[in-house]
Amino acid sequence: MAVADRPRPTRQPDNVLAALRSPRQLTREVLAGMVTTLALVPEVISFSIVAGVDPMVSLVASIVLALAMSILGGRPGVVTAAAGSVALVIAPLVHEHGVQYVLPTVLLAGVIQVVFGLAGLARLMRFIPRSVMIGFVNALGVLIFMAQVPHVLNVPWLAYVLFAVTLAIIFVLPRFTKVVPSPLVAIVVVTAIAILAGLAVPTVADEGPLTGRMPGITPFLVPLDVGTFRLVLPTALSVAFVGLMETLLTAKLVDDITETPSHKGRESWGLGVSNILAGFYGGIAGCAMIGQTVLNVKTGQARTRISTVVAGVFLLALVTGLSSIMAQIPMVALAAVMMVVAVTTVDWHSVKPSTLKRMPVPETLVMGATVAVVVFTGNLAYGVLVGVILAMVLFARRVAHVITVERTLADDGGSVRYEVVGPLFFGSSNDLVEHFAYGDDPASVTIDLSRAQIWDASTVAALDSIETKYADHGATVAIEGLDERSTGFHRRLTGHLGA
Repeated sequence: MAVADRPRPTRQPDNVLAALRSPRQLTREVLAGMVTTLALVPEVISFSIVAGVDPMVSLVASIVLALAMSILGGRPGVVTAAAGSVALVIAPLVHEHGVQYVLPTVLLAGVIQVVFGLAGLARLMRFIPRSVMIGFVNALGVLIFMAQVPHVLNVPWLAYVLFAVTLAIIFVLPRFTKVVPSPLVAIVVVTAIAILAGLAVPTVADEGPLTGRMPGITPFLVPLDVGTFRLVLPTALSVAFVGLMETLLTAKLVDDITETPSHKGRESWGLGVSNILAGFYGGIAGCAMIGQTVLNVKTGQARTRISTVVAGVFLLALVTGLSSIMAQIPMVALAAVMMVVAVTTVDWHSVKPSTLKRMPVPETLVMGATVAVVVFTGNLAYGVLVGVILAMVLFARRVAHVITVERTLADDGGSVRYEVVGPLFFGSSNDLVEHFAYGDDPASVTIDLSRAQIWDASTVAALDSIETKYADHGATVAIEGLDERSTGFHRRLTGHLGA
């Protein structure tokens, strides 16, 4: 079949009004939000234990974050809640100084995120290379899978039966119908079996107490002074930038999955405002929940803000009126769902031998380093940071040797012309001085930069050094061919960079 003759896939409604007019898509959005919530609960409870706060604190904060970001966020479909990366960052402060310092930390982190978004700094995300993004996605799959392993080890044998039943429903049900998400059916069926049969298997309740009581406004229990500011600032900066990094990378991932753009600046300041609200009512910060977002958008096929509104409302219902039922969900059922999500999250094409054979070695090194650091530290932000730095170093190393210099001696031997080709910056211009024959050249030297550009002061300093070396041999240098920007840059700095 010719490409032009192939049927185009039907695009799902990607805005709220269109989804409301489509019963099928509205049903899909609602069910996706419910599945996402069920997968969200055990992780939020586990992360609250890591952070050293009450599970209800994280659950209520997650409700606030999910609902606020559904309205304020710049990327529909992204699930925001109290996340593990934030818990890891904030835990040392709680353990050393007490939980009362969480609120000022969260408020300051939220302000930083708002400033970051309003200043347009989210555009920096464009500098994250594809190899880092692939490493981020693959590491995400590994982390999600590893986080579920403890829930299927050292459990009663009946739990393995429920685990197998969950997987069977997830994989078999879509062959008969896709109207209802198979993960949701699996969780409901397995929970019903466990309750009706009275099976003694680990449940959500074993992860932490679920009281069903909503807390009030978070009290500010520390002095509002410079001492408190200095104490919480380092942790607030970490919370802010770790949250921003994971949220913006998740937004970029959803952009790729849905083939639609998002407003990264709005996503940034929206996260800051949402964290401030969650700090006042809930008590802890959060960011995008990557695994749950993939479950919502990729598995649940959600495309609008409806799914995340449903997730927040359904979580509220579970925490208050349905906490007793939620507490009885077997952990192996949720673990099975998230393991399937983990396996489908990994970009298996990127690690195929045929792909690795074609890929440049530096690209593969960056992807591998990103995955390794994330798996070793358990923090996606650290892996992305290391991956970006390594990519920059390897890129600078490659382009440092891409310039060429061609020497042409005049027929009468009275002048010489050098043509420089390639980008001139600190990496490539530092060895530019080695391409000239100072002692052998005649008194008139021309350097043609029409196929090169000056990008930094290091290049101007290198050109000044070349002129000085020729002057020591009694020769004069004429630089020509620069574009308007490079000419102005060179004129402003030349002669002012030496000792």
